[in-house]
Amino acid sequence: MPNIKSAIKRVKTTEARRAHNIQAKSAMRTAIKNFEALVENNDVDNAKAAFAVASKKLDKAAQSGLIHKNAAARQKSRLAVKLNGLSA
Repeated sequence: MPNIKSAIKRVKTTEARRAHNIQAKSAMRTAIKNFEALVENNDVDNAKAAFAVASKKLDKAAQSGLIHKNAAARQKSRLAVKLNGLSA
């Protein structure tokens, strides 16, 4: 445990940010899994709604630096291909 006041504060803020990042990343992964489960069940209407949610979570994660913006774009593209394959 650090002794310097600024280092103590840094430990606290780092832990808080880490907890927030874990929660956000988990919510993003859950949204993607929900979408993929709906695609497996051929549920087009709910899959479209789930795609919007997953897409938003990916964009938020990329915006905050949780994942790289190109990684988010790649994942969104792959989800869109699955959705379009389901509709066709």
